[in-house]
Amino acid sequence: MIIDGKKEAQIIRSEIKKEILILKKKTNKIPSLTVILIGDYVPSQIYVKNKEKSAREVGIHSKIIKYPKNVSEKEVLKKIDELNNNMDISGILVQLPLPDQVSKEKIINAIHPSKDVDGFNPVNVGRLSSGYKSIIPCTPLGCLLLIKKIEPDLSGRRAVIIGRSNLNGKPMAQLLLKENCTVTVAHSKTNNLQNECLKADILIAAAGVPNLVKESWIKKDAIVIDVGINKVGEKIVGDVNFEELKDKAKAITPVPGGVGPMTIACLLKNTLECFKARLT
Repeated sequence: MIIDGKKEAQIIRSEIKKEILILKKKTNKIPSLTVILIGDYVPSQIYVKNKEKSAREVGIHSKIIKYPKNVSEKEVLKKIDELNNNMDISGILVQLPLPDQVSKEKIINAIHPSKDVDGFNPVNVGRLSSGYKSIIPCTPLGCLLLIKKIEPDLSGRRAVIIGRSNLNGKPMAQLLLKENCTVTVAHSKTNNLQNECLKADILIAAAGVPNLVKESWIKKDAIVIDVGINKVGEKIVGDVNFEELKDKAKAITPVPGGVGPMTIACLLKNTLECFKARLT
């Protein structure tokens, strides 16, 4: 089965749009997302444009604040402080990567946890790790929702995650532990990576290596979620050799059209949750 991330993302967006309309009638307010974009890195510009378009389609007010690549860290931090104190702003997102003179750690720490729609602030990371209610990073949340469409009860399943980044690998592990999976986080220093992957009922590939996972790396009827986005020539491919795996896996996400649309849908979901939390 090929998992249609576009279709599932559209379902989430439709639900968000309906809920925003209901909330607007009740409160005369709508969620608001502000994105800070620094520099002219083309992939970041494309991501931000897609986020803005998607936000507006569901009824979220979206604003982009652009800075040149040489902007000072102090100026960006000042703007974040301003946005933190603006009660009309539901969510704040600073598009990564950042230029060298701007500390990613300082920027992430500066965004108030209640407006941290990316779920990267240490307070939200800690709450997720502790099993408390928290804002969940968008990509792992999207992955989990796709997995649960295929297998609603994950108790006792063995999950293997390739990649240990703060953006996906680590929060993905926490989410799957909460679902009572037995979780292995593999990475570039893992001995015999193929052997680890063969144990997986659920395999999440987020290594940033094109076509890393081959047909011989998975057992029959494993669920395979491909988070990788790699450019090979003119083609965009994942970390999984899709053509080799599609007939062996129980379910698999394509690239593009799998996890990517879910990431943006979950960003909208997080923005709505931040908005609702401020209404209570």
